[in-house]
Amino acid sequence: MNIASGVNMMPISAVMMGRMETIYPTLIWDNDTVILVDTGYPGQLPLIKEQMERAGLAFERLNKIIITHQDLDHIGSLPAILQELPHKAEVLADKVEAPYIQGEAHLLKVTPESIEQAVKALPAEVPEEWRAAFRKTLENPPKANVDVIITDGQQLPYCGGIIVIGTPGHTPGHLSLYHTASKTLIAADALIVENDQLLGPTPHYCLDPDTAKKSIKKLTQYDINTVICYHGGLYSDHVNERILELAAE
Repeated sequence: MNIASGVNMMPISAVMMGRMETIYPTLIWDNDTVILVDTGYPGQLPLIKEQMERAGLAFERLNKIIITHQDLDHIGSLPAILQELPHKAEVLADKVEAPYIQGEAHLLKVTPESIEQAVKALPAEVPEEWRAAFRKTLENPPKANVDVIITDGQQLPYCGGIIVIGTPGHTPGHLSLYHTASKTLIAADALIVENDQLLGPTPHYCLDPDTAKKSIKKLTQYDINTVICYHGGLYSDHVNERILELAAE
């Protein structure tokens, strides 16, 4: 779905944990640069390629990937994408998140306890070999090198300018992005859309809910026309006013 000139929100839908789940990676591009923001779950490369084609972009044009944070639904297809491309694509992320993305540290939300809970939560009809493969993915999550460290307040000189916004709380080095030319906020998991309403992050999924809530205040500094949330998708109804309300809660 084209949001603005050079900005596309990609709905990626698949059955996860026995239910249909849709996530929303983002494409930002100009004549020289094509950026993918987050890479979905493992195995979703074909869906990403399909959405890029729908946006009128050849997969082979992709040359930068920004990872907003370490969660599996954001890093999942990163190694597959890098392997599939005919050239080197730069991976950009926050320095706090980089060790987790690179496999040098265990993903903070993937603990032995959480793995057991996730496997037990699979529907009873899931075959044993699928259960084993699911467990293996959680125990050995995808990993890839981070080439460029980006940080809060940095302005990336791509596609009309992209401001990096540090929005920790969901994870320690969580990032959001502001595309200056279109006034689009790519919130990642700093905000969600649920029942057509823009909301703060779900505390249950935040490593530090209090910090995640405080991070919303940073978003009030920007003049935003549209928000893309990784969970819930698009929100464009008086965005600035709604973010002010959330920051005041």
